[in-house]
Amino acid sequence: MATWRRDGRLTGSQRLLCAGLAGAFSLSLTAPLELATVLAQVGVARGHSQGLWATGRRVWLAEGPRALWKGNGVACLRLFPCSMVQLAAYRKFVVLFMDDLGRISQWSSIVAGSLAGMVSMIVTYPTDLIKTRLIVQNMLEPSYRGLSHAFSTIYHQEGFLALYRGVSLTVLVYMNLEKIWNGPRDRFSHLQNFANVCVAAAVSQTLSFPFDTMKRKMQAQSPYLPHHGGVDVHFSGAVDCFRQIVKTQGVLGLWSGLTANLLKVVPYFGVMFSMFEFCKRIFLYQNGYILSPLTYKLTPGVDQSLQPQELRELKKFFKPRKLESKKPTL
Repeated sequence: MATWRRDGRLTGSQRLLCAGLAGAFSLSLTAPLELATVLAQVGVARGHSQGLWATGRRVWLAEGPRALWKGNGVACLRLFPCSMVQLAAYRKFVVLFMDDLGRISQWSSIVAGSLAGMVSMIVTYPTDLIKTRLIVQNMLEPSYRGLSHAFSTIYHQEGFLALYRGVSLTVLVYMNLEKIWNGPRDRFSHLQNFANVCVAAAVSQTLSFPFDTMKRKMQAQSPYLPHHGGVDVHFSGAVDCFRQIVKTQGVLGLWSGLTANLLKVVPYFGVMFSMFEFCKRIFLYQNGYILSPLTYKLTPGVDQSLQPQELRELKKFFKPRKLESKKPTL
């Protein structure tokens, strides 16, 4: 998972809001590519032209332009609970790994971050499954009318465990991604960091894509949906899913939809980094650290090492003293 170096000049809620807005904008921009990826993975487009343009055009003509953003609302909504759960879990794991002096090693901090990420993904996994179901369904004849209706319908028809179908594959994918994501970034420029993140994302997603393909098929398959959710192979579990894909489509079938997935890497992270920095400048200006939200020009006389609460207290301390100095003396 891509992370930014923590800036002590922002409060925790401000950092969370910056990350949430950046994620929502980047997800919304690349939603049509995500739709093409999921449809190719599940196999809904099997038997039709499977290019990006052909898939988008077919969905547009059959269901309307809004259909290109199917499931995007759920994907954006899950960002904030996912981030909050990850933050809370990370704090718990950090306390667990601390020594008697309250210190934690870099390796223990990385492990704590990885475990917190897995906890947040497991807790919010049902929303990811629902997003897949919303993408593969026909908007004109929907089986689910939204997040709450989908959750209730799946729970009553298929049971609680159906909401976690394919979760084991998600844990495997996350563990592989974390090994590539975690690395020193302080010695690189912003442009180099952006390039490194894009390359790391492309490599890690390519390596883990077969697991993600099997996960999407497991999420979409349901006897209660038309055509079993549009899945092109039928299976009884993860291992059987792997066998059926290789048997019917060959090994390369595990990478169906990879092109669309890789095409969204640069715009996704480009918008995410830009939006995060823009929101960060707004909050830095609001907190009094910079002169304008349009630049990073520092406010003269302000100690940039102070926390926002410390800076506010300092301003309160000097404000009355300035007013008192204006009073005439006898």
